[in-house]
Amino acid sequence: MRGVHNIWRLIRTGATFERTGAMRQVLEAVEAPRGVRIVARVLGYPFKLLGYTGDPSMPPVPRALTALGPAYIKFGQILSTRPDVVGSELAQQLRVLQDKLPPFSVEIAKKTIEAELERPIGDMFSEFSEPIAAASLAQVHKARLDATGEWVAVKVLRPGIERSFIRDVDAFYLAANMVEIFAPFARRLRPMDVIRHFEGVVRGELDLRLESASASEFAANTEKDDGFHVPNVRWSYSAKRVMTLDWVEGIPLGDNDALDHAGFDRERLGEKVLQSFLTHALRDGYFHADMHQGNLRVGTAGEVIALDFGIMGYIDEYTRRVYAEILFGFIRRDYHRVAQVHFEAGYVPATQDVEEFARALRAVGEPIFGMDATQISMGRLLNHLFEVTERFGMETRTELILLQRTMVVVEGVARSLDPRINIWQVAKPVVEGYIRDSIGPLAVLNDLKNTLAVVARFGPRLPGIVEQALMKQATAGGAPEKKSKRPLFFGALLAIIGAGLGAAIALNF
Repeated sequence: MRGVHNIWRLIRTGATFERTGAMRQVLEAVEAPRGVRIVARVLGYPFKLLGYTGDPSMPPVPRALTALGPAYIKFGQILSTRPDVVGSELAQQLRVLQDKLPPFSVEIAKKTIEAELERPIGDMFSEFSEPIAAASLAQVHKARLDATGEWVAVKVLRPGIERSFIRDVDAFYLAANMVEIFAPFARRLRPMDVIRHFEGVVRGELDLRLESASASEFAANTEKDDGFHVPNVRWSYSAKRVMTLDWVEGIPLGDNDALDHAGFDRERLGEKVLQSFLTHALRDGYFHADMHQGNLRVGTAGEVIALDFGIMGYIDEYTRRVYAEILFGFIRRDYHRVAQVHFEAGYVPATQDVEEFARALRAVGEPIFGMDATQISMGRLLNHLFEVTERFGMETRTELILLQRTMVVVEGVARSLDPRINIWQVAKPVVEGYIRDSIGPLAVLNDLKNTLAVVARFGPRLPGIVEQALMKQATAGGAPEKKSKRPLFFGALLAIIGAGLGAAIALNF
């Protein structure tokens, strides 16, 4: 699939990048040597007219990706989360991709729904609208349930999008192979890993059952969050190529005039967006990783409504604690502690000097804290922090990059609502609360309780496990026969301990 038949597709892609002016920008972003840039221009120019022209009002790279179609647009969206690969400037440009495409016909959408749900459309919906939004992989319709009369949003995948995606990703793999072979300077960007990451993300989005599960989990996590709402999934009207959610009315979070006209407090909304994101990331370890204005609404009661759950982020409990300590250290301007956390977590190699790293972090943090509240930028801090840790040999961690990217986007949303918002002041109570609940003495006791619960769960198996281990030791070391009954004794003892721990845990100590 990744053979020579994809060469024409790559030629068309290269021609489009040359024609739109994107080629030069991409080569600069990956820091291509001057000789490579000259060769690329010489080879690309003869094919220039074979490329698509795209929308001249867009920046060069988004213009080229939009012209090339859905898979390329989605690839651009994924790259916008990887400033380590394309650089901060290009990542910023890729985030403005509007992802708007011509819709497919409502009749095709209805046929897809009938095939997926195995019911006539009239038995499910008494009303079904024309497309109200069309994106790279799917489009959305407004419909009324025949059974209850409630309004819902029905998301339907584009016809043939799976086949189109497989075809295009094959070409991406061929391009990545060629880059690794013929462009050694770009190997540091790990092009094959980037394509594999892209393929994994999009394959998840091509199965709307997975997005439905993401929406359902996110809704369960945030059910009791005051002022934040996630529409409920209608599982009986959802399948692999169809997803149905409750319909929600709201003002787009980017429409400041409409928000002002409705009398909403934009300052409070900015705080709510930022604190909600931090709460979800730290408390749950599961957060909406695409929280731009297009995916956020304000409901009639002033609640923030989240939409589109195709890109979600996950970080484990240990990483959450590390991230919280780093943020808290910066808030307190305790750069030595921030440096120690990086070393303790293994993010920075032990061969580096912790004191020198702490001084480098101070050079990042102090100028920012000396600025006026309107200039303090969490995005700037995280970008500078990324540069410093890269200089000290910190290995790239995808989950932290996604977290960083989302933080920058959320900061931008908050500032668009209230330009004078003090990001650190708003973030402080959330981070302090998490530190108190998850790193203090009560957290230590809870960790111990969880550990003992695991030991107790393995209680019935402990005699066998210990016996096998000691028998292996006896066989290897030639243990005397008179000690052969000791494994049974220790196993029985551990089983009793495990049973006792289990009972204690069941009684909540």
